[in-house]
Amino acid sequence: MIKKGARKKYKEARKKLSLEEIEEKSLTIANQLVKMDIWDKTYYHLFLPIEEQKEVNSEYLLNILQAKDKEIIISKSDFATTSMVHFLLTDNTKIKKNEYSIPEPINGLRVPTEMIDVVFVPLLAYDKLGNRVGYGKGFYDKFLNECKPDVIKIGLSFFEPENLIEDVFENDVKLDFCVTCEGVICF
Repeated sequence: MIKKGARKKYKEARKKLSLEEIEEKSLTIANQLVKMDIWDKTYYHLFLPIEEQKEVNSEYLLNILQAKDKEIIISKSDFATTSMVHFLLTDNTKIKKNEYSIPEPINGLRVPTEMIDVVFVPLLAYDKLGNRVGYGKGFYDKFLNECKPDVIKIGLSFFEPENLIEDVFENDVKLDFCVTCEGVICF
């Protein structure tokens, strides 16, 4: 399958999910994450979901990270440079949706990319080799290429993997894991 076809297929599959299904599946994914051996790290990068795109609700994961007293990093996108700036999430962080309905911090303490230990990665689709398909702008590939080499990259998905994404580019960054309702897939 090529990326364009995967984007179309999984956007349609997400549209069919009810809000109740999204919440139930998101909670199940969070419960699968608790079983992983990743909780000895300090800095965890978390995406805030685009509700209009019916992304995995990361609020459950946010609650887990807070309960484990972890440092939570969220990002703001710069569409002019297709890059992201990272901020520490605190009680004082103000969040606002941008023009693409992405919830982003409007203020806060900046965090250097090299400090991040674990990245929870949004995606539309992925394959059995860990190749990920996002929305096609390259924000996360650029960000993940800037991270330290041993950063742990974990995709979150409502769906199982495709056999193969055929049009993978040199700068595309593979996932280390993908977590679904069924369990944790290691690549």
